[in-house]
Amino acid sequence: MAATPIYVGIDVAKDRLDVVLRPTGEYLELENNDRDIRKLVQRLRKENLDLVVLEATGGLEQPAAAALALAGLPVAIVNPRQVRDFAKAVGRLAKTDRIDAAVLAHFAEAVHPEPRPLADEQARELSAIVLRRRQILAMITAESNRSNTAAKAVKKRIDAHLLWLRKELGRVNAELTQAVRESPIWREKDDLLQSVPGVGPVLSATLLAELPELGSLDRRSLAALVGVAPLNRDSGTLRGIRTTWGGRSGVRVPLYMATVCATRHNPVIREFYERLVNAGKPKKVAITACMRKLLGILNAMIRHGTPWRLSKTA
Repeated sequence: MAATPIYVGIDVAKDRLDVVLRPTGEYLELENNDRDIRKLVQRLRKENLDLVVLEATGGLEQPAAAALALAGLPVAIVNPRQVRDFAKAVGRLAKTDRIDAAVLAHFAEAVHPEPRPLADEQARELSAIVLRRRQILAMITAESNRSNTAAKAVKKRIDAHLLWLRKELGRVNAELTQAVRESPIWREKDDLLQSVPGVGPVLSATLLAELPELGSLDRRSLAALVGVAPLNRDSGTLRGIRTTWGGRSGVRVPLYMATVCATRHNPVIREFYERLVNAGKPKKVAITACMRKLLGILNAMIRHGTPWRLSKTA
């Protein structure tokens, strides 16, 4: 008889890994360090493993996921909200680390998310720089808002901090550009992406770091992954308004800004936007449609390795 396939859920904390194997129910409690991760890899290699699932936890999951993937084990990193919705759907309302690991194992068996290749060290470093840039921009916005209403006694300190943050943003932008240009593969893709009117270094670097699927998926799947695909909200005879939600907000925000720029300076996107608005579409809906179109153009360019002048009709 064929061995029963094993599904593994790993709940990741800063110092601990809670591991549950399904359907056996075996539970392992390990420290989140290199030694115990090696023990986990050795243990799971003995099983007829079908899939290991971890939640995205701000990078804490990366050491364990990378070690498992390097050992040739199938690994999927999933959205925590999707797992929590699944837990509610199957009636698992209690929440402990062990229960969370069991839910992840059940999710692996029932949903079977597709294992995707993990980013290499260069991609992780680029993603960290992109994230840091996003954090600095958030701090600049917060401090600017405080400066507008601050008392005179603290306004000087806030303005001094703002000055430092803006200088730091300049340094991070330079580091981001350098990281992209030092990689021959990324440099080639960056040149392709930035050949499109409206696409600048920030969107290009963000796509390279946080959307490795660019060029390998069809345009509809990619739009759903980013969170710019309209989702149906129908029930019976009711036809609800199509809305977009979920996806990778870190990609969506710079894509939005680039699209707004493209509606002014990119002839293809501008014509498409004006046609939608003239047809009576709300401007927000038209911008979202333009985001999908721009993403589809960039996807086709990366897939075929063609610059903008050859891809503008994609």
